[in-house]
Amino acid sequence: MGKQSKPTREVGTGEFETDHHFYQKTINAQVSSVVHHFMNLGNERIISRYMHLNPNCNREALREILSYKPKFFKWSGADLFNVTTSNGVRKMVLIETNSCPSGQKSMPVLAEHDDYGGYRDLMEKTFKPLVEEREKLGLLPKDGRLAVVYDKNVMEASGYATTLADLFGEPVLLAEFHSMEDDPNVRWTDDRVMEVRDAQGVWHPIKACFRYVTQKPWDRLPINDTKTVVLNPIACCLAGGRNKLLAAKAYDFLNAELSNSGLKLNVPNTIRDVEKNVVPIWVNTMGGFAVVKNPYSNAGQGVWTITSEEELAEFMRQETGYDQYIVQSLIGNHEWSSMSHSGQFYHVGTVPDKKNNIYVADLRMMVHYNYKSQSFSPLALYARRASKPLVDNPSDMKHSWDILGTNLSVKTENGTWDTDTSRLIIADRKDFNKLGLGVDNLIDAYIQTVLATVAIDKLACRLFDEEGRFNIELFRSLNKDDSLVREIAL
Repeated sequence: MGKQSKPTREVGTGEFETDHHFYQKTINAQVSSVVHHFMNLGNERIISRYMHLNPNCNREALREILSYKPKFFKWSGADLFNVTTSNGVRKMVLIETNSCPSGQKSMPVLAEHDDYGGYRDLMEKTFKPLVEEREKLGLLPKDGRLAVVYDKNVMEASGYATTLADLFGEPVLLAEFHSMEDDPNVRWTDDRVMEVRDAQGVWHPIKACFRYVTQKPWDRLPINDTKTVVLNPIACCLAGGRNKLLAAKAYDFLNAELSNSGLKLNVPNTIRDVEKNVVPIWVNTMGGFAVVKNPYSNAGQGVWTITSEEELAEFMRQETGYDQYIVQSLIGNHEWSSMSHSGQFYHVGTVPDKKNNIYVADLRMMVHYNYKSQSFSPLALYARRASKPLVDNPSDMKHSWDILGTNLSVKTENGTWDTDTSRLIIADRKDFNKLGLGVDNLIDAYIQTVLATVAIDKLACRLFDEEGRFNIELFRSLNKDDSLVREIAL
């Protein structure tokens, strides 16, 4: 028996309410001066600063990356760690990229008179121009409507819907859409037009859809081109936005392409296409410390931090339903981290609190392709810390995930999602200082995020033939996992 979604809601103009689409602590916050400065720099000043600190970098190569126009991946978010070596060499390391990133509800607005914040920036500078671009070509369904479809994070999904309604001056259908539903409110016609059923049971053709469907989205949204504009399309997910295995390959491809430019994606040492029975061998080569990931999960699910024989044995008992895993070097404390060909990195962590505790923290950087500036722009950022502080001795850890895991999404017993906001660090004048990050760190994080987004978009482009059809055989050769291939809706 599948899950049944709530009835579709029609969102009208003038319905945007700040209280409904931002966390309460965000509404009352004043944005950090460091973050405000960074968000207003613009790409040319960012390039100048980055070149000043990295003189071996090719300026034109960096400018080309920041002005790259993605075919598929126009809105993304990356999770990054601020790390250092024993010699004090610091850098932002990319952990993963997300094709439906959260973050708007956690980002203080940059101007006091602005109610919408990043919701409007994304809709006005990315989504609306994309729709208008397709409309001029006469490619949109006749009499089509606007929709937002989602399977979690209704706070942000509804925020985008109400912003869309105000921006376009017309009602927007807000439809919940889950995998394995008995009678879903979203369907596709034979000529590849999305239809959404309203609360009265009437089906409406959709001209443009903003997607916040995150859990196995490829099993119910077609990957081949559709008449309905979808942001982001499923190609982004399969090429790396929800597929860590292909993301790792996309990063390698781009690093090879940029090898003479001085630009590089900083990622943990990653072993791909690992069968489960081989995982212990790779963990052993990394000194007994590693991270094992189910390549297709998100929201902190399907990630195992391995710091002991007990945690390795616990992972080996898990059943995930997929055939391949990835194994990455683990970034821990200065006394315990994986050994890799890049050396040993450990967490800079938060500034010590009053109890002298340092916590692992990540940074979420959200970016979008801005049609107005014809380049990427930062959109929002926030951070998350682990639930327990770092320890010097790994034997003091009962569960390493409590010390290393930063994701706030919590899956409840009834299958719904909740958020542990007690560990959220927003970009305000009070919280943000806990991270010890400056403008240069944010510039580094932004460039890493754009590099990751470009890498995934370039791989997504390669997965389609000259006629624009998804090349399933090429995908299968890159992603040897029949369980995943069977799920893809072509």
